[in-house]
Amino acid sequence: MSRYRFVTPHRTGKWYPDLATAKRFAHAIGAGFLDSRTGRFIAYVGTKLEVGSAREEADAGNALA
Repeated sequence: MSRYRFVTPHRTGKWYPDLATAKRFAHAIGAGFLDSRTGRFIAYVGTKLEVGSAREEADAGNALA
């Protein structure tokens, strides 16, 4: 299972379980916006999409315990 977040040169977004949710909340960190007419995501210059594994998070949590 994958997780998604957007990263700008100055801020890092939260991890979300699906890409649609990550796109919907990208405006909160200034990563881009959803065009209301077309439904397409418009990323601002310098924005990157990170895709991680939910398994990595579980493994990191176990390492801290």
